[in-house]
Amino acid sequence: MNETVRKQIQDHMVFIYGTDNAKPIADKLIRQLDKFSADHPQFLQTVNPNERVTEADSILITYGDQVQEPGKSPLCTLSEVLATHLNGIVSSVHLLPFYPYSSDDGFSVMDYKAINPGWGDWDDVGLINENFRLMFDAVINHVSAKGVWFEKFLKDNPKYANYFIVIDPGTDLSSVTRPRTSPLLTPFETPSGTKHVWTTFSADQVDINYENPDVLLAIIDVLLFYVSQGAEFIRLDAIAYMWKEIGSTCIHLPQVHRIIQLFRTVLDGVAPNVMLITETNVPHPENISYFGNGENEAQMVYNFSLPPLILHTFHSGDASVIQKWADNLEDLPDTATFFNFIASHDGIGVRPAEGLLSPAEIQNLCDKTVAHGGQVSYKNNSDGSQSPYELNVTLFDALSNPNSEEPVELQISRFIASQAIMLAMAGVPGIYVHSLVGSANDHAGMKETGRARTINRQKWQRSDLEAALAEPESRANKVFQRYAELLKARASSPAFHPNGSQQIIGGNPAFFNLMRTSPDGQERVLCLHNITDHAQYLEVDVSNLLQSDSARELFTDKMVILEGGVLRTTVEPYGVKWLAA
Repeated sequence: MNETVRKQIQDHMVFIYGTDNAKPIADKLIRQLDKFSADHPQFLQTVNPNERVTEADSILITYGDQVQEPGKSPLCTLSEVLATHLNGIVSSVHLLPFYPYSSDDGFSVMDYKAINPGWGDWDDVGLINENFRLMFDAVINHVSAKGVWFEKFLKDNPKYANYFIVIDPGTDLSSVTRPRTSPLLTPFETPSGTKHVWTTFSADQVDINYENPDVLLAIIDVLLFYVSQGAEFIRLDAIAYMWKEIGSTCIHLPQVHRIIQLFRTVLDGVAPNVMLITETNVPHPENISYFGNGENEAQMVYNFSLPPLILHTFHSGDASVIQKWADNLEDLPDTATFFNFIASHDGIGVRPAEGLLSPAEIQNLCDKTVAHGGQVSYKNNSDGSQSPYELNVTLFDALSNPNSEEPVELQISRFIASQAIMLAMAGVPGIYVHSLVGSANDHAGMKETGRARTINRQKWQRSDLEAALAEPESRANKVFQRYAELLKARASSPAFHPNGSQQIIGGNPAFFNLMRTSPDGQERVLCLHNITDHAQYLEVDVSNLLQSDSARELFTDKMVILEGGVLRTTVEPYGVKWLAA
């Protein structure tokens, strides 16, 4: 451990725990890190930080038990299905929590270092890692109320007495930001009496107490374990709520940012190729604060405003809002980039649209979601009111009304155009597994669980999935083939490197157009996306953009002549054209 890292760790501990307490905590952590490096020297090997992710990188988001078949562990089945269908198409796999859990489809973790019984073992995870880079979830704001840590707390085990946050129920907590409608405090019985424990998200998800340095060191041990098991990306789930301070909002507090900076220092010291990704479903200015100064916190931040803006764009047939937003996205250093996504295992958050869409436009998204067979989840506000928190619906059905008489080909084109925008934008794309096949709302699953989010979390039998992919006329096959075409085109050009420049070409609300240029300035791709349901003629001077008198369509290899540097073209309904100089 070099002296710079040691000093940074000491400084972080002083900020978090105070001067008098910092040294023994820092010394203990440094010993922990020295042992890790001695046991795992291979992780000290570095690549150019600017090349940890490139245009070839895309990250599939999937559950560990997403694909199932009789007589085989789900993780083993998943490894085979991914190797068969996605090797060479996506580079990485985000395995949603595959640890033992008690609720929330994995996000109520009982044991951070074990694999959910019946799902397989760490060797199965290693099989996936043979073909793909891995992202693991660090669900470290809370643990399961039925987990190993909390069970010991409930038995009054003195070691775990301060692992959780016990609050007098008479305390004024009205200023605390609430992402849910469930109670903030949950009563639990212990040998020493009833204790009211902080539960931000549900009664089964108990917040852990980072004011206890033993908790922080235990969590760092978990992060290092994930690195040892092959994680190159670590997703910090619900990280904004990690530190509590009575009388404050208990979100985005300075200690939260400092703990993430400590995580970054730790990983830069012992595994510098591992990247942190923060998941903070909040308005854009709050969300991007987790880049820190661009070099000291997360290397990637979920681009949470993109999903609701995409929905608004295609519902309204007007790209003006997303053009303006994208044109003002922050310039980031080469060591940081956005994690772009439109769909995920959660619903589509609407809070990140605050300040970008009007209340009426947000309400329209909610109304469309319900009309398309989805649901709207709400959060409690400090004044006692409720407001929309997320839209629970699959992305395909969010974009197209499943009850309409629209041709399915038009709905597929609309869906693919939405994905093309995400893939074209600067950053690393995250692709929810259901987006690869254009899944429909799972009403049966939602009815079975009684949870709104289940509508977008359907699991598959391998035989059914592969039959759908093998059927040329199926929606799943058509979406998958067109999606794979997009991904291959993206990976083919350094213009899509996350560090490449991005120029939004506004002025025509029927299009979301942008220019991507490779970091060295040598490769240029003009990306055109018709966001309307009818053909659109486009005439644009590209002489200063493509700097060429001709271009090649990436999907067809067709050459396009630019007379006098002007592109004249008609783009079909929801059409996508990517033109390389």
